[in-house]
Amino acid sequence: MKYYSTNKKTPNVTLEVAVIKGLSEDKGLFMPERIEKLPDEFFETIGTLSFQEIAFAVAQAFFGEDVETAALKKIVYETLPFDTPLVEVEPNIFSLELFHGPTLAFKDVGARFMSRMLAYYISRQSNTDAVNVLVATSGDTGSAVANGFLGVEGIRVFVLYPKGKVSKIQESQFTTLGQNITALEVDGTFDDCQRLVKSAFLDEELNRKMKLTSANSINVARFLPQAFYYFYAFSQLRSMHPKQTAEELGTVFCVPSGNFGNLTAGLVAKRMGLPVKRFIAANNRNDIFLQYLKTGIYSPKPSVATIANAMDVGDPSNFVRILDLYGHSHEAISKEISGVSYTDEQITETMRNCFVETGYLLDPHGACGYQALKDKLGENENGIFLETAHPAKFSETVMSIQGLNVEIPARLLEFMKNKKHSIPIGTDFEEFKTFLLK
Repeated sequence: MKYYSTNKKTPNVTLEVAVIKGLSEDKGLFMPERIEKLPDEFFETIGTLSFQEIAFAVAQAFFGEDVETAALKKIVYETLPFDTPLVEVEPNIFSLELFHGPTLAFKDVGARFMSRMLAYYISRQSNTDAVNVLVATSGDTGSAVANGFLGVEGIRVFVLYPKGKVSKIQESQFTTLGQNITALEVDGTFDDCQRLVKSAFLDEELNRKMKLTSANSINVARFLPQAFYYFYAFSQLRSMHPKQTAEELGTVFCVPSGNFGNLTAGLVAKRMGLPVKRFIAANNRNDIFLQYLKTGIYSPKPSVATIANAMDVGDPSNFVRILDLYGHSHEAISKEISGVSYTDEQITETMRNCFVETGYLLDPHGACGYQALKDKLGENENGIFLETAHPAKFSETVMSIQGLNVEIPARLLEFMKNKKHSIPIGTDFEEFKTFLLK
């Protein structure tokens, strides 16, 4: 299968090129030239399949033409040695717990898949130059990518994160690793970090002298595998309601959204035949997408810091993919996706009320998804919100809101025992370029 740029100004490329380059030369994001629809029989039996079996079937539809079957199966099964359970928080509202991977965040799936896909292609090349992975993070991406690529031969990772704008636990997960992981502490916002990464991909001198790629959701090998857990969530819902048809389930996915790679993967899953009734994009105060839905005008702006920091994105990269999927039709987008936005005060109230009323402990991002379903779920619908990270990753925030100590899992405590190593840089691209060239 070939992959095209969303800007459509460059020739289509192979999966190998799309994975290794990350970003097209015309500044667009790569998309598969077609989206394979899975057979009806797959959805009839999906409730009997394991997470790995479901993911492998989906991966074959994406990548089966380009990766040997045995190799692809090995990549999928190594990516998913953990589960993502569906938990009923209250009647008709379910939490898909995506925090059971190594760094307790949903991005573990995409990061682990991409690291193994990239290693697969590197092993097939005669050129032994190291591949340099550049990743901007507002929190969880950096830790997932750093741990997913840690120790992978032939790959160096540079994590750019905004100084003072990620939680201490998140920071410890990518600043304490060493080996092939370098943390760059940027004196700016996440948008500054993302701009530096994008500028690097478009700099001719850098790309002549270094092999660069991205592990942000702009990379097809990072964002497409996130479709796996939409299928798995649906399979669990089917198992809970075996007498209902797919249509009778009225499945609504609510996605806490920052860079919109996660939501885009869900939209692709629907194109593959997953019977989703509709989607809700849940924002914090960074409500650029919600304003687009209301006005039809996309107006990026500087991000605002919130307690749901992983969603603090003022110019989401994957918006162009959503436009591309729907032929740039505001009407078509608005028909399948609605939006909501919550302030820190509203997120705080939701976290507190949910715990008191149900005993379920939310993190700030999951709180946006949960509240959106409370506000927007209709009759005869089942709502699934994506609980994207373990509450312990935001222990200070959760403890201050709930007035209780959050037990920090042992694997997070291990990160915090190690010494922080990061390199401070400014927001000037030339400074960043000089560092990379050295």
